[in-house]
Amino acid sequence: MAQSMTPPTVHPFGKLHDGREASLFTLKVPGGWQTTITNYGAIVTSLCVPQQQGEPVDVVLGFESLDGYLDGHPYFGAICGRVGNRIADGLFSIDDTPCKVAQNNGHNHLHGGVVGFDKQLWKATPRVSEKGPALDLELLSPHGDEGYPGTLHSKVTYTLTPDGELWIEMESTTDTPTLVNLVHHTYWNIAGQATNGIENHTLQAHADRYLPLDKGGIPTGILRDVDGTPFDFRFPSEAHSNLGEAIRSLTPSPEGAEKGGVDHCLVINNWKPDGALRPAVTLTDPASGRSLEILTDQPGIQVYTGNYLDSSLTGKDGTTYRQHAAICLETECFPDAINQTEWHGEWPSGRLNPEETYKHTMVHRFTTGN
Repeated sequence: MAQSMTPPTVHPFGKLHDGREASLFTLKVPGGWQTTITNYGAIVTSLCVPQQQGEPVDVVLGFESLDGYLDGHPYFGAICGRVGNRIADGLFSIDDTPCKVAQNNGHNHLHGGVVGFDKQLWKATPRVSEKGPALDLELLSPHGDEGYPGTLHSKVTYTLTPDGELWIEMESTTDTPTLVNLVHHTYWNIAGQATNGIENHTLQAHADRYLPLDKGGIPTGILRDVDGTPFDFRFPSEAHSNLGEAIRSLTPSPEGAEKGGVDHCLVINNWKPDGALRPAVTLTDPASGRSLEILTDQPGIQVYTGNYLDSSLTGKDGTTYRQHAAICLETECFPDAINQTEWHGEWPSGRLNPEETYKHTMVHRFTTGN
């Protein structure tokens, strides 16, 4: 396998404001499958899915140059850390020691803070793995970074397989007890990033429960059955598996999402802390027949329907990204888990100790459609 695959190629992608240069890596396998990743923010900038007729279709929102990412964006394609999603009031304790991290989402902490992992330049090593062309990205986060204790070393490996699977394998180690919940934050539109809407997509989720939120987007501590709610995505034939129906039923949202729509964590069925990959969701564009299935070893998946996109960003192909132009499907430890003491023992808290290695794998499995 490794001998037949082409190593990733690298090209300049632009300069950061401090003069450092970012690179763009292209992972390609036979059949038209291709993804591009920059070491700035460990961002997936494109993923092209082949079709039976015509050119491969790019299903990832993003920008054609580094400047678009430097100018500010809603975490397009990035690795968010140290802790993705929210921490209530930016506060938590480890061994009775209070810790305060950046409050960059109202009173809450979101996606690692003001200058999180999505805004860092990662060390990149392209290679060919047994599964296919791969890119290793490494980042050292010093003690006190955004308020987190401990020096954290993180590594993310992106791999593209001959079947068109995108593997994302994340791991971290620390020298002091700290928190870790790395989240991958690509905005997907399986119809094609330029089609600018996911209302006609369907979502099937292997999730019988979800996490209700307070008005700040923080879980209330309850794991609620999805039956009879707009978060019941278990059966594709049902109304709320059509994302447009779910978005409309949640606009305005009774909880969490100020702009309406879905921004909630689903609880993946039959999860155990055994490192096994389990099916989480399948996203389908009925018009093209293309689909994306995600498998993960994490207990939750945040479903976010691009509620805060507002046509202020112009991306690839001159596309103005409107509200609900794409969906994020972020496998994760539950949001604010460290503060939800009633979960501890049954669900991961996000705590990482020096003798441990945090591991998080997600597999994106595509079908090409009609």
